Amino acid sequence: MKHIAVLMGGWSAERQVSLWSGTACADALEAKGYKVTRVDVARDIAQVLAALSPDIAFNALHGSYGEDGTIQGVLETLQIPYTHSGVLASSLAMRKDRAKVLMQAAGVPVAEGITVDRHEAGKRHVMTPPYVAKPVADGSSFGVFIVKDASSPPPQALDAQDWTLADEILVEKFVAGRELTCGVMGDQLKGSKALGVIEIQAASHEFYDFEAKYTEGGSIHILPAKIKPNIYLKVQEMAVKAHEALGCRGVSRSDFRYDDESDTLICMEVNTQPGMTATSLVPDMAVHAGMSFSELVEWIALDASLNR
Repeated sequence: MKHIAVLMGGWSAERQVSLWSGTACADALEAKGYKVTRVDVARDIAQVLAALSPDIAFNALHGSYGEDGTIQGVLETLQIPYTHSGVLASSLAMRKDRAKVLMQAAGVPVAEGITVDRHEAGKRHVMTPPYVAKPVADGSSFGVFIVKDASSPPPQALDAQDWTLADEILVEKFVAGRELTCGVMGDQLKGSKALGVIEIQAASHEFYDFEAKYTEGGSIHILPAKIKPNIYLKVQEMAVKAHEALGCRGVSRSDFRYDDESDTLICMEVNTQPGMTATSLVPDMAVHAGMSFSELVEWIALDASLNR
């Protein structure tokens, strides 16, 4: 039986989310009979993995260093087959502004936006409201601000000295409407398959923020999303296009906004390391497709390879 090292934790802003994901995946793999080593990733990860010499590294890291191509490069260097997307796709998807250029070139609709320094965005409106300001390379809705009208001040927290995220901020035109998301399994060479489309409704939250994502009852997942059949298929089509445009492997999840009134569909971003917690979206999609959580985790593990 294969020895699988589940990489979790790390030191990004999403450390806790990664610990939740990693624990759930490690439990599922152990239940399937695999030898599992749980690795709380620190800066000595190369030495730790070299000593462990696992057959597979299951990447359950989220955020910087785990999702941006960094750990993927380490695993390529150590020649340990690993899960999810490779160095280039991970790096591109993590940089939301760079990813949008490639997605748009592939025919995936994206929101109008600019990349600016956080201090500038905290002092003045760099775009006519309504707009959304968010870190250009972080997830789990950390550091996201919605500015609805010009009478509101710019997000003061962006100019604060205790800011802990990156200085580059992506400011995008606010897109009204429903929050939709769709997972994709596979890759362009073997064939990419879209999973079901979920509509996310945040319970008593302004938007799908950290609490809505990871608190029990913080959000409602409607699967299949109650949208027009042609829009449902369009979301699946665009999710596959985005996945393949960035060169993603394994499992990804693309997030969308859909405005019923203007019939506008916009892809917001692609997540190469979707959450795998009890409240996560891709596991819900897999169950809807007839795949249990443990079967999904095993599929991801056995899809591991090098040169991804």
